[in-house]
This record gives sequence, structure tokens and C-alpha cells, in this order.
Amino acid sequence: MGQVADEVDVVVVGMGPGGEDVAARLANAGLSVVGVESRLVGGECPYYACIPTKIMVRAADALGEARRVPELAGSAEVRPDWSPVAARIRDEATTGWNDEIAVRRFEATGGRLVRGTGRITAPGEVTVGDQVLRARRGIVLNPGTEPAIPPIEGLAGTPYWTNREIVSIEQVPESLVVLGGGPVGLEFAQVFARFGCEVTVLEARPQLLPLAEPEAAEVITDRLLAEGVRVRVGSTVQRVGHDASMGFRITTDGEEFTAERLLVATGRRTDLRALGVAAVGLDDTARTLEVDTRMRAAEGVWAIGDVTGRGAFTHTSVYQSRIAAADILGEPGAPADYRAMPSVTFTDPEVAAVGLTETRALAERDRVRTAISRLPVSTRGFIHKAGNEGLIKLVADSQLGVLVGATVVGPSGGEILGALAVAVHAEVPVALLAEMIFAYPTFHRAIEPALTKLMEP
Repeated sequence: MGQVADEVDVVVVGMGPGGEDVAARLANAGLSVVGVESRLVGGECPYYACIPTKIMVRAADALGEARRVPELAGSAEVRPDWSPVAARIRDEATTGWNDEIAVRRFEATGGRLVRGTGRITAPGEVTVGDQVLRARRGIVLNPGTEPAIPPIEGLAGTPYWTNREIVSIEQVPESLVVLGGGPVGLEFAQVFARFGCEVTVLEARPQLLPLAEPEAAEVITDRLLAEGVRVRVGSTVQRVGHDASMGFRITTDGEEFTAERLLVATGRRTDLRALGVAAVGLDDTARTLEVDTRMRAAEGVWAIGDVTGRGAFTHTSVYQSRIAAADILGEPGAPADYRAMPSVTFTDPEVAAVGLTETRALAERDRVRTAISRLPVSTRGFIHKAGNEGLIKLVADSQLGVLVGATVVGPSGGEILGALAVAVHAEVPVALLAEMIFAYPTFHRAIEPALTKLMEP
């Protein structure tokens, strides 16, 4: 005898930020919704990524600022202590990595949670263990991503850390090697260096933050070096060894490094085969799922979040969830538009970007113009003095006369980015932006000289 299917309107596979949001929207609209989650409701962000890591960053930034006191205001003694950080992450942010609050929040909408790994087993059908869920209206896929572990000789089986392990540590190691110079790797590298750890960053590509503007990468590289972080770019790891007494031994194509701990921050991946997407005609060997502007991946299947390849950002997933929910409900709404997708790396200085980099703009457009202003020579940069490194880079389509991208490196760079994100999203003419009044003396005002350069003949 076959299994009896549990019929509902919508099954949401993966209850990360976007999955939780779309499930709640649909349940609040009166649909019967089942959310499927194998880990914690709320996903990576509140338990292993955005929230706990930014608590770490906040603490490390306090140490960084205290060390600038001699340059500005006298003297200060700084003695790092990780225990308040660990306690805040454990007790305030993650409640001991317990999702009971999130589960109750979802169930209050009328939705139902099923624990386990969901797999599409037929069109309109998701199987979780021995339970079969049949979706009358559709399936929403929000599987998130797992840390991508490179196939380095000797790495498998060693007690390396990913972001999931490092957020729950109770004490800072004496030394740490970070594999990967992207946003995750650099945030952790600076945090632990400021807490007294000897840190080395190994990046295989030619610059840190490989997707960022080279000028931005140069600023953050110089900052990390100034804080005692060893940085190696163009460095390919050949072998990893580990023993209990000596820790890790990492061999690159030219050097060997030893450290108590190893953090692997080399990207993220989704196992589409395990998700069963081939059952609805999708390529399960692909890295991501292609979706249209209404988040449709196949007939009766919507996909949101990291799996769509639009950036592993909480704000992307929640943005897409609104569009998917509206489409499932048959409601009108604007199609997905990613031209002003923002991102922020929460190092000190912050590295924030929106839209296209110069390289991408040149590949996509006929006429591109760029301009840079440096924060240290701005009035606010002069006032700020210690820790004033940074820049603002604007990328314009000179034929259309609008910004198509911008990068901000500096204190509160992510906040400064807001004005430029509006400009890119609304396609505000550069000439109109150049007529704006920028408050004096703010970091935002450093946008003005870059606009002036763009306007020059």
C-alpha cells in the first residue's frame, strides 16, 4: 500500500529568512502552508551568520576604536575578553541555538512546521522522511547553502571550522589561518586579530574581496596589514595536515603556515540533486536554479534566496519572497529588479557596494565613466583622523547620464551607501545628483567631489 499524502496549498522547503517570510505571507493570506526545515527555523542568518557575526564585529570595533585613543584623546588600556561576546551570542542572539521563538512566530500565522529534509519526488510533491506532502498551489524552494569545502589534500577529517563552528566558540585561539579572502573570511580575520589572535588570510585569487573594486580591496588589505594580519593573495593551498599537539599545518604553493585553528571560508553551495529538482525537469547538476522575474523555476515551483544565484544575502531572499508570494496569490506587483542590489562587508572600514563594478559595467555597456573621492581628504575624514581610510567610487553610464554602480569604503560605509542605492535604483540623473545639498561635514559629503568629476567634460 502506498503512502497517504498530506494535501496542502503550498510547501516551503527551507525556512531561512526568505522561506519564513513567504510562508508567513501565504499563511496570513489564508492558504494552508507547510514549512519544511532540517535545521533551525530562521536559517543561517540569525544563528550562524549575520547576527552573531555582527555582534563579534561590534565588539572588535570597540577594541579598534579604543586603540585609537592615543592618537586622539590621551591614553587607554585595552584588554580583550571574549567571554562577553560568547555570552551575548549564546544568550541574547541565538538563545542557545534554539528556534522555539521562530517556530511559534510561524505557527501563529496558521502555518505548520515539518522537521526534516524535504525532497521533490514528483511534480507538486515533497517527501520528508516517510511523510508525503502534496502541494495544490505550488512548492517554494529556499534551501539556502552549505559551506563549500574545497577538495584539498588532507583537509577532510580534520577539525576545521566553518562559520557554523566559529560563532559558538568560548575562547579565542592563539593563532588562526583563514582560507578565503571574501567577506566572511575578512570579517572573522579582523575580529580575531583585534582579540589578540595571530591571523593569516590565504586567498587564491589576485586580491582580497575578489568581486569588489580593486581600489576597495587595496584599502582593506592595507588596514588588515596594519593590524598585524598576514595576507597572501594568489596563494593556492596544496595540503592540510593536523595533529592534536601541533594543530594545523597548511602548505601552499610557496610557503607553509601553522596555526592552532583553521577557518574554511571559501564560498557556499547547494546540493540540487539532494533537493530532487530533476523530478520537475530542472538540472540537478547546476550550481543554481534559474528563475524568471516572478521567481518561477518550473511549473508550480518557485525558488528564492541563495539558490537563485543573486547573492547570498538575507535582503535578497526576503525581497524575492515578496515577489514569489504575490505571484502565488495572483496579486499584482513589480517583477524582480536587481540593478541596485546592495552588499556590505562589515570590516573596519566597511566595504559597501551597489550595482555594477567598473569591470562589469565595461563588459555590459558602451560608455562608462568612473570617479573616485578619498575620505581622508574630505572634511569629515580630516576631523575623524584615526581610522579614516576609505573612498567613494562612482560608476556611471555616460550615455544615459545615470549611476549604474557605486562602492563606499569607510566608517559606516553601509549607511553612506543608502543614498547611492537610491540613485542607482531610481536612475536619478547624475546632473540632478550633482545639484543636491550634502550636509556638512558628513562622510556623505564625499559623494559630491566624485559627482563633480563625473560632470567634467
